[in-house]
Amino acid sequence: MTEVKGLAFFDLDGTLLDEHSDVTIEIIEAMIELQENKIIPVIATGRTNTEVREISQRTGIDSLITMNGQYVLFEGKEVYSGLIPQDICEKMYHQTQALGQEIGFYTPDLITVSQHTPMVEKTYNYIHSPLPIVNSQLYRERDLNMLLVIGEEHDDVYKENFPELTFFRNGPHSIDVISKGGNKGKGVRELVKALGLEGVPTYGFGDGLNDIDLLKACDHRIAMGNAKPELKEIATYITTKNTEGGILRALRQYNLIY
Repeated sequence: MTEVKGLAFFDLDGTLLDEHSDVTIEIIEAMIELQENKIIPVIATGRTNTEVREISQRTGIDSLITMNGQYVLFEGKEVYSGLIPQDICEKMYHQTQALGQEIGFYTPDLITVSQHTPMVEKTYNYIHSPLPIVNSQLYRERDLNMLLVIGEEHDDVYKENFPELTFFRNGPHSIDVISKGGNKGKGVRELVKALGLEGVPTYGFGDGLNDIDLLKACDHRIAMGNAKPELKEIATYITTKNTEGGILRALRQYNLIY
């Protein structure tokens, strides 16, 4: 590996992406300049690899922490994969059905849902993602890294009944579900350890509650201007909103681009 001067970890929605969940030409150019300056950019997201493939290709970022830290790639090669046991996935499926909700099943390359309903369609429209195929039994066929509870209530029921899982409500219609102890920060630590880059400066950029662990795992904690108050409280720097050049402003603040 050539000399590395830093690693920069970017959340996507509300952070690296604009209001249309897209990347601007300015962001693409900044990611290229980062790499020229020997800073490794890493996407750190709740999305799957499939959902970020186009963004990865357009930005040239081929190192990923996906599904809230459950899966880590460096330059396209797997570094870490955290799984949810099959019996827990099955219990979660039956719990969602008992509560009149649906569930999504996530692997790095495949997403399925238990059923197509208006709420399922609303959920995937909200996050600008294609509607997954229906397969309510994927947990019997594949190892799963993440689940998605699709619904607007009953958060406390899930947390009480599944202490072995961690729940991140990522929006009004759904909850990301991963193994206990899993988070974006764990993904950061797994990547740094695998690369032997302990001591190299790390920079975390985020806006949501599932970015708290991401920022805590980094030396420099950058909260977007549109970030949740809890994230701003732990930030070492608060930049402007993602729609107001916040990423570029922060990268220049730390002299990562010029």
